[in-house]
Amino acid sequence: MSLRDDGARIHVSWDGAELFSYTYRADDPRVESPRPYLHPVRTLGGELVTDCRPDDHPWHKGIAWSWPNVGTENFWGGPTYRRGDGYVQLDNNGAIRSESFELARAADGVAGWTEQLRWVTATGQTWFAERRRMAVTAWPRAWACAFESTMRNVSGRPVRMGSPTTEGRDNAGYGGLFWRGPRSFAGGRVLTPASTGEDAAGGDELMGWRGPWLAFAGPSATLIFADSPANAGFPCQWFVRSSPFACVCPAPFFATAHSVPSSDAVTLRYDVIVADGDLDTESCERLLTRKEELLCQNEPW
Repeated sequence: MSLRDDGARIHVSWDGAELFSYTYRADDPRVESPRPYLHPVRTLGGELVTDCRPDDHPWHKGIAWSWPNVGTENFWGGPTYRRGDGYVQLDNNGAIRSESFELARAADGVAGWTEQLRWVTATGQTWFAERRRMAVTAWPRAWACAFESTMRNVSGRPVRMGSPTTEGRDNAGYGGLFWRGPRSFAGGRVLTPASTGEDAAGGDELMGWRGPWLAFAGPSATLIFADSPANAGFPCQWFVRSSPFACVCPAPFFATAHSVPSSDAVTLRYDVIVADGDLDTESCERLLTRKEELLCQNEPW
């Protein structure tokens, strides 16, 4: 596993092939809530599995830590949902700014980094200081990324973290680690631990489903997203769509907002596996077991 920092992005490669680019200095318009993101993301076989700035939602950026309802502020991009008003474009689009990096490498082909970030509101106030850690490893036909964020409230007052659902919109609990799939993934299959037998995979009806992991299978690749037992409210509810576009978000505050007291911190961790092929539930569970064996023993932090 190799890492290369070009001053704006970290390029992560395995055996000479780039798996993803992590943009940490985004120059996006403020209305899109600039923040770090992973794109393009590819399988070991080279299949593209992310979209970035699609016409329907230009603030969707590959895989990104994105939060639409943080107190009065929006760290997701675009309009904000307000009870009674619906979606309104407000002057409240903040930014998550990268401050520093510490790259690390470990044994057995695992590499990663620790990053310090600030959440800055539209008026220039810092509300959260974040420590973000990522670790990446690979094996035949799949690779895995462990993601952890510790967000400390430095605003001097409690900050409520929620979602459009906690603001009154039904089944719109998004907020957290959000993946937007490419156009080719629209209409794909959604898998859960309960998906067994032929034709057991689902789609949009799994919106709000609660469970420890969820996978999305496209034409030639499968992404598996796993919640961590250490996260509050485990197992989480999932924001997932197969149409009109593909997206997945393990949403810790899907239906219940969480108030973060001043000086307190929230830590959340998720794992993502990117695999070649249209996998079934049993194959997903085998990869999740292998991920635990490799990443948990060799995290470079």
